[in-house]
Amino acid sequence: MSGVLARRRAGVLLHPTSLPGTGPNGAIGAEAWRFVDWLAAGGFSVWQTLPIGPVDSYGSPYCQRSSYAGYPRLLDTAHLESLRVLPRGLDLATAAASPDNTEPSRNDAYRSFARAATAEQRRAFARFVRRERRRLLPYGLFELCSERFAQAPWWQWPPVFRDRRRAALLEFLAEGKEQFRSIAFEQYLFALEWTALKRYANDRGVYLFGDLPFYVDQNSVEVWWNRELFALDADGKPREVAGVPPDYFSEDGQLWGNPLYDWDAMQRRGFDWWLVRLETQLERFDLVRIDHFRALESYWAVPAGAKTARGGEWRKGRGAELLTALRAKAGDLPLVAEDLGIITDEVRALRDRFDLPRMVVAQFAFDGRADNPHLPANHVRNSVAYTGTHDNDTTVGWYAGLDEHARDAVRRALALEAPPRVPELLIDAVYDSASQLAVIPMQDLLGLGSESRMNVPGRAAGNWGWRFDWSDVDVGLAARSHARAERSGRLVARAR
Repeated sequence: MSGVLARRRAGVLLHPTSLPGTGPNGAIGAEAWRFVDWLAAGGFSVWQTLPIGPVDSYGSPYCQRSSYAGYPRLLDTAHLESLRVLPRGLDLATAAASPDNTEPSRNDAYRSFARAATAEQRRAFARFVRRERRRLLPYGLFELCSERFAQAPWWQWPPVFRDRRRAALLEFLAEGKEQFRSIAFEQYLFALEWTALKRYANDRGVYLFGDLPFYVDQNSVEVWWNRELFALDADGKPREVAGVPPDYFSEDGQLWGNPLYDWDAMQRRGFDWWLVRLETQLERFDLVRIDHFRALESYWAVPAGAKTARGGEWRKGRGAELLTALRAKAGDLPLVAEDLGIITDEVRALRDRFDLPRMVVAQFAFDGRADNPHLPANHVRNSVAYTGTHDNDTTVGWYAGLDEHARDAVRRALALEAPPRVPELLIDAVYDSASQLAVIPMQDLLGLGSESRMNVPGRAAGNWGWRFDWSDVDVGLAARSHARAERSGRLVARAR
């Protein structure tokens, strides 16, 4: 192992939208920098987030309009001004405050910049646009078309736009130059603020750990711009969709509805789409989790229009070929395999062939099997250990929901003689395990119950809204966490 995972470390799982602040959600400005300071004081050297792109109407970070773009509502405009890379008195507030990030708010921010920017500030923006053109152009056109056609999905656009006819798009772009620059400027602001946050975190010994959804949303720029790489019909609609088969969690399986990849087409192009996608993530993060890693080996394909995932079938993926291409371009892969759920020997062999750390979750450990890999005593060094993930209940909520027999199993497995302290019983177990990285959701560090759960899988509405406030943070928590990290060998001294 190299890079972030060359040392034993501790980290915290917290999406930026859950940070405190005065806006409708947390942002990546002043409160994020304060959180980095708190992490460093607590002996944490990793901050794990969920995906940071523009989200769907339910706010899910895993349903994004773009794998490249940053989510504008994460901007902290007041903090941006303090970075002194933009003109003084710039009117940016409307761009971040608009809940749907509409055209007028974008244009106002860009016009304010165009009026007040110095020559060097304009040149810096122009350099960003040139450097990012390959990714900005598709995204900008997708957003412009979405606005023109009242946010209808791209397969319902007029055929010349749906099918990306060059002449129509060039004419449209010429008509909307200012709007395109406004969209590009919005992404410039995001790049400025995210880069500043990453530099600030790294300078304080904190690494950023990102998350890459395996599939992309059907109504996304990726599918519109690269239709030949997806299993679509002539009108752009999926022939089959993604999901997972029935298991002990769901008798009907899970029907996600994402379009499937055309792996033959991906391989003919040398997996260039995946290479660019990962490149974007590695520019923003020091370590990246591949969500639903098992689909690289085999994926569940469900006929389009099916009501449940029951009627699907397994298809072979191209994981070895893709990871070989990624390694050839990037060298050592700073990736973590999300290998939760029902995993086969073939998936494990693929993960281990490329020496990717696995995930283990302590809440999954107590089924009575002595060989359960999630038991802290069974954790291996090349793994990332969690008390729970963004899809789990909080540890307090999880433990409260156990019956007495299950609680006895927890106490026996962890060799607890006294009544357990919740959630400390799992936090301590994860810290003391062999896993190279221990990650604790912020809710567990704060000892919060089910009301603070981030997500309930299979439920579209009512998720992703949890936020903490600094008043929730006990003044001694950082010191206790620092001591825990030191005791367990997870305290990493910052290089001077």
